[in-house]
Amino acid sequence: MLSKSLIKFDNLGDKRGSLISLEQNNNIPFNIKRIYYIFDTKEGEARGFHAHKNLEQVAVCVKGSVTFILDDGNSKEEFQLSSPDVGLYISGLKWREMHNFSDDCVVMVIASELYDESDYIRDYDEFLRCAK
Repeated sequence: MLSKSLIKFDNLGDKRGSLISLEQNNNIPFNIKRIYYIFDTKEGEARGFHAHKNLEQVAVCVKGSVTFILDDGNSKEEFQLSSPDVGLYISGLKWREMHNFSDDCVVMVIASELYDESDYIRDYDEFLRCAK
């Protein structure tokens, strides 16, 4: 069973504007090793379609909106991200997909490890075998 893993970040802004601070092992529940951005996704395109064996991630839609689908092999859960003060914590073996990117969407992903191709499962049937 999937559980909702949304993290609400404190807005530390004032009358001049908003500010969100992200800190490892504080509001990000792991050591941060890598940060990347997804942007300029073409209309109708979807991304993801993989799982990670060991990686922890927090995805934040810093602008626009995107829909994440997480699948643990038994159930699927959908998350609409559309606010920079909410992050989606993804841990454990979960298939992830991203759909419905708005034209202005920018998704920041914070990861617990450096890029490692051997950590990826890119075949859904293989994922299902590993998830059992």
